[in-house]
Amino acid sequence: MTRPIFDSHFHIIDSRFPLVPNNGYLPPEFTPADYLRRVSDLGVAGGTVVSGSFQAFDHSYLTEALATLGPTFVGVANIAEDTSDEELNRLAVAGVRGVRFNLYRGGSAETEDVLSLGLRVWDVAGMHAEFYLDANDLAELEPIITKLPKASIDHLGMTSSHRDILLRLASRGVRVKASGFGRVQLDVASTIQDIHNENPEALMFGTDLPSTRARVPFQQEDLELVADLLADEANLALHDNGARFYGLNKLLPAS
Repeated sequence: MTRPIFDSHFHIIDSRFPLVPNNGYLPPEFTPADYLRRVSDLGVAGGTVVSGSFQAFDHSYLTEALATLGPTFVGVANIAEDTSDEELNRLAVAGVRGVRFNLYRGGSAETEDVLSLGLRVWDVAGMHAEFYLDANDLAELEPIITKLPKASIDHLGMTSSHRDILLRLASRGVRVKASGFGRVQLDVASTIQDIHNENPEALMFGTDLPSTRARVPFQQEDLELVADLLADEANLALHDNGARFYGLNKLLPAS
């Protein structure tokens, strides 16, 4: 029997909705139907659609994708700093559970605005803060991230810098996505093991499909790596932690 997977990080690219080149790059189309076909044999029971830099502040694609994928899928959106409370609440009703701070490629709030916006989206709509960052910047960002009530970090922090800070954040409840193995500049296996040892609730697996701009796209071996490394506790990273973090544990099958 295939174990249930919660895919905490993937993208939808739908040309019916606005797309903005990032440094001249536009990804190929990857619709909800494409995604469901791609993961049909992985046991995906739910997941999180994450807005990329190429979607700028468009939310129409995201709300449409969530309506198509169904109630066990939620979203993380890029928003402008001046997004109204009314819009935040509208997005929350549509299934958006977090706001992404794209500090790695740009396109979201500036660093000095992260704390105020992160606190506001939590107070208004219960949305967490998600960080696409380079771990080189963790020394500067740690005081900000620790002041936020709920936060996650994409792709294992991308680089091996400041491993001590990443582990300290994990120990304090910040979630770390085990995703994007083909784009990171670090030893994936030791990073996963260190984070899990620090806090078994911290890791959340994600396919990162369709792996835009990654050197190596997602492959079945990525999932198997997590399963092999964590052995009897693999279901935490592969399903339970993500389902709980995004508030879907009551809708999804037990792992």
